[in-house]
Amino acid sequence: MAESQERIIVGLDIGTTKVCAIVGRANQYGKVDILGMGKVSSHGGVTRGVVSNIDKTVLAIQEAIKEAAQKSNVDIRKVQVGIAGAHINSLQHKGMVIRNDRESEINKDDLEKLENDMFKLAVKPGDRIIHVLPQDYTVDDEPGILDPVGMSGVKLEGNFHIITGQISAAKNIYKCVEKSGLKVSELALEPLASAEAVLSKEELEAGVVLVDIGG
Repeated sequence: MAESQERIIVGLDIGTTKVCAIVGRANQYGKVDILGMGKVSSHGGVTRGVVSNIDKTVLAIQEAIKEAAQKSNVDIRKVQVGIAGAHINSLQHKGMVIRNDRESEINKDDLEKLENDMFKLAVKPGDRIIHVLPQDYTVDDEPGILDPVGMSGVKLEGNFHIITGQISAAKNIYKCVEKSGLKVSELALEPLASAEAVLSKEELEAGVVLVDIGG
């Protein structure tokens, strides 16, 4: 009997030498229990982290997913897939919103509006914004605030680290996954996903560097 889709998470890593699929289930403690994994050669369909041959990459994805599905007893339908490569860039940007109601507290909707505005930034032709990472906030000219929710203030500013990548690279990943009979539930920067998986909250805040050599 196949595992229920509830709380199932499937990660797909399309690498230069191999394609990996890993199946997990979120437990009651906020962690992920690993159920199974598939790892196969990328068949030469990926060059320097970027899809260079659609058919070969589709074949590798199908093989990795089949192996992961058999080991985990999960009917895999959608995946969270990583993106990497030399086309990835980043930039810093500051955003600001003026709140109309000075009497009400700053809430998550205010932070979401500020973050969503960052996705509207103009980037170089052929690129798209992949991630917007909040760093800190300023409330009425008081800087260095990590979480302003619940505070009072009119002017809310935020410092953001913005990750960009080539539209064509992202489209080719989506195309390969969809040709494999799956849906992409999320596209994530691979180094960021690795850091969140391996490093603790304290290490992330302290600026610990994680080096993924790959291959």
